[in-house]
Amino acid sequence: MLIHELKIRVRYGETDQMSYVYYGNYAQYFEMGRAEWLRNLGYSYSKMEKDGILLPVLNLNVSYLKPAKYDDLLILKTILIKKPSVKIEFNFEIFNEQNELLTTAYTKLVFLNAKKNRPVKCPEHLLEKITPLFL
Repeated sequence: MLIHELKIRVRYGETDQMSYVYYGNYAQYFEMGRAEWLRNLGYSYSKMEKDGILLPVLNLNVSYLKPAKYDDLLILKTILIKKPSVKIEFNFEIFNEQNELLTTAYTKLVFLNAKKNRPVKCPEHLLEKITPLFL
């Protein structure tokens, strides 16, 4: 499962004066996608944090192709690009109900030892779940 799909209904508070999703809210959508991608593998951000690993974003690049609007049902595709090492990279695609591509994005995150505040390799138990997906 390199790709996970999540449906998101745009709430009124996520829109701007034009009834379009405010651009800053997309980062939250991408975080939701990553969290559900991990959860679907049987792992979670909370488990990772309990294990002393943080996952801060190093890079976020977004292309807004068409606006998402209030009450739209969006389909967010979260795609793992390659097998993680110290970093993990995802692409994202957001579609509306008409299957129009609205937004694309890329994020790069780093696995960080919470106590030492230093990069570490991807947790082994997560890597064990991901590796078979690349065979």
